[in-house]
Amino acid sequence: MLYLKFPEMSFHGTELGRVHLQRLEWLEQSKGDVIAGLAHYPTGCHVPEHRHSLSQLLHAMTGVVMVTTKFGRWMVPPHHALWLPAGIGHAVDMLGDVAMHSIYVRPEAVEGLKSHLHVVALTPLMDTLIREVVASPAEAETSPRTVFMMGLLLHEIPNLEERPLGLPFPEDTRLAALCRGFLKDPSPHTNIDGWADQLGMSRRTFTRVFRKETGLSLSTWRQQACLLSALPRLTEGEPVTSVALDLGYNSVPAFTTMFKRMLGAPPRNYLHSAA
Repeated sequence: MLYLKFPEMSFHGTELGRVHLQRLEWLEQSKGDVIAGLAHYPTGCHVPEHRHSLSQLLHAMTGVVMVTTKFGRWMVPPHHALWLPAGIGHAVDMLGDVAMHSIYVRPEAVEGLKSHLHVVALTPLMDTLIREVVASPAEAETSPRTVFMMGLLLHEIPNLEERPLGLPFPEDTRLAALCRGFLKDPSPHTNIDGWADQLGMSRRTFTRVFRKETGLSLSTWRQQACLLSALPRLTEGEPVTSVALDLGYNSVPAFTTMFKRMLGAPPRNYLHSAA
């Protein structure tokens, strides 16, 4: 297995486009089975849509990353990573100053790598492996220690637990318009009957079509959309109370219950762990 490393990079303003294109060209020309590195991005940074022939495990050490594809949006907060299969066009937005680890993997490097885009929770083992591999010197392809860590890292990727931090978009233009409108003004009170009436569908037909288009029920999709709206604001230090009320929840406990059910911990505990 050939391990390569790209040098640590910082992207700023007008330099971003040029440096990013240089890195993409280098990735496509490289012969490595696994390529690792660290990059720094300022808050508000936008990386335009691009794609690469290697799959990518994207881990934000600090800040929150939003990845957008034609299939939907995915949020990558601290202690999580995004598995991005090769060939998928994607744009990236940075919420807060982001320090990002990237592990690029050739699809044939190991069996069992998943073919769908999803967010995973990092185990302490995986978090340590990523940091150690990225910190390894570039010439470490001959080091037995690095080869062993890379093999373990690759075999752990398919075992990481998926988290509901993705928001698939329907292809139906009318449904998609409703979904994008919801993202601009999210509310936990949106219901099937209201959207079905707007589209001139029966409740049963709407339920069937929405699940077919997104793979989710409207209730689950709505909760995930509220999370996507809440996390950037919470990570920037906004009080849980104001975020919950702005999203239309009648009380903080109701918002906390949803948050804990989706992410496994209430907002304060989750954000304290991420910090």
